[in-house]
Amino acid sequence: MCGIAGFAGPDLPGSKEQYESILDGMGQAILHRGPDAGGVWFSGEMGLGLSHRRLSIIDLSEFGAQPMASESGRYVISFNGEVYNFRNLKTELEGAGARFRGHSDTEVMLAAFEAWGVEQALARFSGMFAFALADRKELKLYLARDRMGEKPLYYGWQGSALVFGSELKALQQHPQWKGEINRSALPLLVRHNLIPAPHTIYSGIFKLPPSSFITIDLAGIESGRLPEPSRYWRLEDQFTESRDWTVETAANHLEELLTEVIGEQMVSDVPLGAFLSGGVDSSTVVALMQKQASTPVKTFSIGFNEEGFNEAEHAAAVAQHLGTDHTELYVTEQDALKVIPLLGKIYDEPFADSSQIPTFLVSEMTRKKVTVALSGDGGDELFCGYTRYPGMLRGWQRRGSLGSRLKSLASLLPPGLAAQAIRTLVPSQKERSADAIQFRLARARATASAHNLSEFYRQSVSVWPDPAMALGESGEGSYGLTGPLPAEVPDEDLKTLMWRDLNWYLPDDILTKVDRAAMACSLETRIPMLNHRVVSFAMGLPATLSMQGNVGKQVLRSVLYRHVPRELIERPKQGFAVPVAAWLRGSLREWAEDLLDPLRLREQGYWKTAMVRQVWSEHLSGREDYSFELWGILMFQAWLKEQGTCIGTGDKDEYAC
Repeated sequence: MCGIAGFAGPDLPGSKEQYESILDGMGQAILHRGPDAGGVWFSGEMGLGLSHRRLSIIDLSEFGAQPMASESGRYVISFNGEVYNFRNLKTELEGAGARFRGHSDTEVMLAAFEAWGVEQALARFSGMFAFALADRKELKLYLARDRMGEKPLYYGWQGSALVFGSELKALQQHPQWKGEINRSALPLLVRHNLIPAPHTIYSGIFKLPPSSFITIDLAGIESGRLPEPSRYWRLEDQFTESRDWTVETAANHLEELLTEVIGEQMVSDVPLGAFLSGGVDSSTVVALMQKQASTPVKTFSIGFNEEGFNEAEHAAAVAQHLGTDHTELYVTEQDALKVIPLLGKIYDEPFADSSQIPTFLVSEMTRKKVTVALSGDGGDELFCGYTRYPGMLRGWQRRGSLGSRLKSLASLLPPGLAAQAIRTLVPSQKERSADAIQFRLARARATASAHNLSEFYRQSVSVWPDPAMALGESGEGSYGLTGPLPAEVPDEDLKTLMWRDLNWYLPDDILTKVDRAAMACSLETRIPMLNHRVVSFAMGLPATLSMQGNVGKQVLRSVLYRHVPRELIERPKQGFAVPVAAWLRGSLREWAEDLLDPLRLREQGYWKTAMVRQVWSEHLSGREDYSFELWGILMFQAWLKEQGTCIGTGDKDEYAC
C-alpha cells in the first residue's frame, strides 16, 4: 500500500530540479500512506512527473522501489495497492521470456504492460490498485483504478497543470492549485453526507470511477480538457445467473472460492492480521484465515462502554472459539472525541459517516502490531445483508396505501394547517413540533413522487429529503444512485438495490472510510469479499437465495456456521456506530455551537441559517434526533475551518475562520 501523485501539462515552466521539488512536496503531503521510502521521476520530453510514497509490503528491498521503470524503459509507474495474482502472472511472463530483478507485484505489472498492452493487462490483474503509468514510446499517461474502488484516485486541471494523486492533499501542493469550492457538490453532500464519484468538493477535480482508466495523449494535451474514462470491466455483466443453486451447493462453492482468495491475500513480507467485529462478514474472513494459517491469526476489535454501541464482547467470543491471537481496546468517549478534529485532514473533503471515528481508532490500535489487516467489508452489498432492504421494499410496495396517500396530501397543505391536522389525527405526533412534522412530510412527499424503485431508494436513504431545505444551491450531478438501470441487471427489486449500493454506497462511503482511516495510520487493508471472482459469483446468485424472509446473507452464513457456532453470531445487527446524537447535546455541544454560529453561517453564505439553527435547536431540545442531518453540515464546517479559508458568496467579506 502506498501513495501516488504527479502532474502533467503542455507548457510547464521551470527546471527539472523545480519539478522534482514539487513532486517531492506532493509525496510528503501523503507521507502517512508510505512512510518507508519515497521517490520521484520527471520527464521533460513528456512534461510529466510522478511521485511515490512507499509502505513496504511485498519485496522490501530496493528492487521494489518506485517510481519503477519496465525492463525496456518504455513504461514508468507509480502504483498504490496490491495485485494478488502476481505470482501466477509472473510464471506466465517468465515462460514468455520476461526477466525480473526482484519479486514485487509492481515489476510484474510492468512486464504485463510490455507483453499484453495496458487494457489487456488491466483485465488480468486481480487486486486493489490505483496507478499512474507513463508510456514513453507513445507519449501517453494512463490513470487507472481497481474494479470495486478500494483504492482512490483524484485528478483534474488546476491552471495549466493536470494534477493527480491518491488524496486531495497531494494535489494541493502543486503551485497552480486553486482549490475553488465546487458548490454544485454541496447538494450531494447534504443528501448523503458524502460527495459521490465522480464529483469532489473542488471545482475541476474528479474521482476516477471504479473499474475505469483514462488515457491522456501528452503529445496533444490541451489545458482544461480531459478524456472520458473507459472501463476495462463491467459490474453489470456479472449479474448473469449461470446455474441453479441451493444454499448448500452455493456455500460449498463460496467457501472454496473465499479460501483461495484469502490465501492469496495473506501473502505479505510484513506482519498481517484482521479486523474482527464478531459479525457474519469479519468472522467468516477470520475463520477462513485461521483454517489455513499455521499460527494463531492476529485479530483486533474495539469496544465502547455505551449500551447499544459495543460489539467487542461478541468479537472476543468468536476469537476464543477460533483460537486467534486477539487484541481488544475499550475506548472512552474522550478517546473518540479526540479524533474529530483530525477528520478534516484525514478525509480531505467533507465526509460524514460517523463510523469513521471507530474505524480510525481500530486502525490505530491494529497498526501497533501489524502492517496489513484483512477486513470483512463487502458482505452486505454482495449477499443482501442490509436490514434496510426488507423495509425499503415494503415501503415501495405500500406506496399507494391509505396512510401514504394521507401523508402526501398533508404535505401539500400550508405548514401550520398540516401540522395541526397531523397532531389531531395521529396521537403519537401530538407532542411533535410543527417544524418537525413538516420535515417528515417533506420526506413523505419526496418518496411519494418516486417513479421507480431506484428513485424511491435514493429518496429513502437521503439524509435531507430535499437539499434545498438547507442550502441555497440546487442542481445535483449524476452518480451511482441516478441514471437508468443497465439492461444487464435483472429487473428484480433486490437486485436493483444491490446494484445501486455497489455503485455508490460501497465505493463512496464504506471503501472511502476504510482507506482514509487505515492509511492515516499507515495500515494496509485488504478486502477478500471484493475480489472480482467473489463479486461475479455473488451477483450470479438469485437474490432470494441470499435473503430469505427478512434475513440476508444466507449463503455466507452457511459457510460461517461450519466454523463458528450459530449462537455466537445470531443477534440484532448493530453496525459500527458511535452515539453522536448524545454527544452533540453534551460533550460536542460547544464545538458544534461554534461551527453553527449564526454569524459564521451568514457570512459564509452556504447554508440557510434559519433552517440550520432550527434543526440544531430541535436536536438540543431532545424532542428530535437530527444527528445525521447535522453531522454532514458540521463535517463541512469543520473541514472548511481546517482549510484555513472560508470562501463566501462573492458579495460578502470572507469570514475569518
